[in-house]
Order: sequence, then structure tokens, then C-alpha cells
Amino acid sequence: MAIRFTLNGRPRTVNADPEKPLLWVLREDCRLPGTKFGCGAGLCGACTVHLDGEAIRSCITPIADVVDRSITTIEAVGEGPVGKRITAAWLDLDVSQCGYCQAGQIMSAVALLEQERQPDDASIDAAMSGNLCRCSTYLRIRAAIKAAANAGIIG
Repeated sequence: MAIRFTLNGRPRTVNADPEKPLLWVLREDCRLPGTKFGCGAGLCGACTVHLDGEAIRSCITPIADVVDRSITTIEAVGEGPVGKRITAAWLDLDVSQCGYCQAGQIMSAVALLEQERQPDDASIDAAMSGNLCRCSTYLRIRAAIKAAANAGIIG
């Protein structure tokens, strides 16, 4: 079945089973490997992408659910002002350790700052609670989100 959607700002059509998870369409059909497979059940956050600006788990989202909608992946999130600030803060604070979960972490952090310009610790923890990090970089993640939020006030 032909599925039409917008991917990273560009129109896209893929021929896929409507039940195929968005994660695998992105990785296999669209050749965008940045979105990671973690658990396959929407529990770890490694596969987080934006669907019409909202952070979602692509491993449990059938491609049929994205018809005529807009998807942003880690490959393009840094093009926007919030994404630029988040990725800069991630690098400045050396957030990544192994790095596997970081695409999903960044996608969730960007979605948070696009909704809430100055989140407190409780808001950050709530927004990031579905993103697991085996390396336990949670304190650096929170610090990077705060740094990016403060950069938005200044810049």
C-alpha cells in the first residue's frame, strides 16, 4: 500500500504493509538509521521521533497512522532552533556515554522544550521518564535540557 507523509520536511511515499512499524519504515525503507530499536514495546524510548511535533514511540506506531502527517527524526531535529540548542548542550556537557539511547533522549528533550520553555526538574523528569539510559546519564541529560532552555532565553 502506498503511504504518503512528510518526512523531515519533505514529502515522502513508501509502499509498505499498513501495519509495519514506523521504526522499520524509517530504517529500512527510508534509510534513516538514527532512530534506534530498543525494546520493540514502546517502553525504552530509543525509537522516539516526532509525529506532528509530538514525541512518539515509532516501534509501536503502524505506518498507517502517519498518512498525511509530519514526521521528524534525529537526522533533522537539529535544523530547528530548539534542536540546535539541545544538540549543542548535549555536546557541551558531554551527555553521551555509549550513545545508543541518545537519539531518543534528544527527541524527547526537544519535544519538551518546544512545549515548555523553562521546565523545572519535575517537568523534565516527567517528560523524560519513558527514555531509559543503561549508562545512567540522567543527571547530565537534565543539565543539558536546562542549559538549552537557558540558551533560549539568552539567544
